[in-house]
Amino acid sequence: MVHQVTSGGKRWLLKAVREAAGELFQQFSGLDEAALCWRPAPAEWCMKEIAAHVRDAELLYQRQIEAIARGDDERLPYEPVDVLPFERDYRGEPLRPFLYEYESAREDTIWLLYSLDEEDWQRTGRHPYRGRVSIFDIARELHEHDLEHLVQARRLREQLRLRR
Repeated sequence: MVHQVTSGGKRWLLKAVREAAGELFQQFSGLDEAALCWRPAPAEWCMKEIAAHVRDAELLYQRQIEAIARGDDERLPYEPVDVLPFERDYRGEPLRPFLYEYESAREDTIWLLYSLDEEDWQRTGRHPYRGRVSIFDIARELHEHDLEHLVQARRLREQLRLRR
């Protein structure tokens, strides 16, 4: 389903994407290495894994938006980023590069979205599992993804606080 995009809706979503990323970024400050690597359960992610995951997802969303903007819409890039924290040793890597790469990619994504007009936001590409999705759909999903992991990071910080 392609949504009608208004300039107000575009502005709201851009502001929301920028602010949610900033709030999420703040969740990683002031934690030592043990806290960054602590998992509340074996099948749950630690703070480092959350940071790496949002970076991975950001890069994927960015590639999808770029593909649609270029008119290369036959098959959008896709990677199962939800499994990467379990397949890669993100806990053994430093946090700073994850955050830097996430922040840098988010800035690029925001500038790309700003550069597109409302008609561009309605352009679509073919997602391998979801069918046709618009740039608006991807931007909205990006925001919802941020909120999901913001809540996850806040809960994890609270669990860390209660453990001490």
